[in-house]
Amino acid sequence: MSKVLKSLLVGTALTCASAASAIELEVTHWWTSGGEAAAVTELAKAWDATGNTWLDGAIAGSGGVARPIIISRILGGDPMAATQLNHGRQAEELIEAGLMLDLTDIAEAGGWKDIVKPSGLLDACTLDGKIYCVPINIHSWQWLWLSNQAFADAGVDTPTNWEEFAASADALRAAGKVPLAMGAQGWQQSGAFGVIAVAIAGSDAWRAVNVDKNAEVAAGPEYSKVFEAAVAARDMAKDGNVQDWNQATNMVITGAAGGQIMGDWAQGEFQVAGQTAGAEYECLPGLGNNAVLDTSGDAFYFPLNSDPEITAAQKELAALMISPEVQVAFNLKKGSLPVRGDIDMAAANNCMQKGLDILASGNILPSGDMNLSADTSTQIEDLMLEFWSGDTMSAADAQARYAEIIGSAD
Repeated sequence: MSKVLKSLLVGTALTCASAASAIELEVTHWWTSGGEAAAVTELAKAWDATGNTWLDGAIAGSGGVARPIIISRILGGDPMAATQLNHGRQAEELIEAGLMLDLTDIAEAGGWKDIVKPSGLLDACTLDGKIYCVPINIHSWQWLWLSNQAFADAGVDTPTNWEEFAASADALRAAGKVPLAMGAQGWQQSGAFGVIAVAIAGSDAWRAVNVDKNAEVAAGPEYSKVFEAAVAARDMAKDGNVQDWNQATNMVITGAAGGQIMGDWAQGEFQVAGQTAGAEYECLPGLGNNAVLDTSGDAFYFPLNSDPEITAAQKELAALMISPEVQVAFNLKKGSLPVRGDIDMAAANNCMQKGLDILASGNILPSGDMNLSADTSTQIEDLMLEFWSGDTMSAADAQARYAEIIGSAD
């Protein structure tokens, strides 16, 4: 029996079982901004269309706020049916504790190993040869979003790389703009720092630090340039006075800021605002210096449930999330790239097309979530929050503390 036929038969059997007894599944996630809400609605619509019911468990705030709540519920014996997490190491301990549903059978029936590109996304869902999550998108931090209106008001051309962006800061300030929009949260600042590191130090140095945990490189001259660039970015971001990432994105949308370093989920906000890539805003992968993507993203995990009907419904939802139709509808709204390499994304805007081209070229990096433990990531976020909160911490002092964290990373 072919994999395609087997997948269809499994899907049909699950759908028939669902139709006989409609199931309500609570799904937790932290997608609450305008663009994110539009995307998650596509998932809910697809699930409700099967005759089942999506019970939305949105948790306001970032993943850093939501993840402890999600994990606490699972450990406390009050699990949801499905939950968003970033594929990588975030669910490692839950899996090892035997609290997450094994999806290997549905993954094999659906041929996930053949369709998920890059393969590292599915590898990040796999522990001891078993698959525990369904990757739903590819997100990358490696973007600088630019307001054409802000640069026009400042009388300068929209930049094409980081050096031009930094050089435009004085003109933007003179025009009453904040050069760089940045929310006052450690995860945003840490993410932006990682993008600067790839653009300034290069992919090899970034891999040495984040994959190999090489503290000597983190303390060396390549990363000294990164921290000097981070000081310049910190100066460009002062007076922004916003907290959340989507508030910073809105500064770019309204022309109050020149640009923002943020993952491609920002595209959903531009879309909700009715703006078009290449018209009102521009996008520079790798800050225009290094056309590369880190392939992070979101995945859904399914906590174990003693009810076999719930278990069957969980597997049906997992298969639905990676189906071609849902992949297209969801990712077009989310601004992310699909995990399937076999679907038509002709409707994607030109920023997404840039991302698809980079993905096809193979110029990709693993995400920090796949390399650094939650504890190490939190230490870096705390350092970055302190570094960005004022101008008292020097580049040298920040680098020394960062290298120490990398040296003890697990």
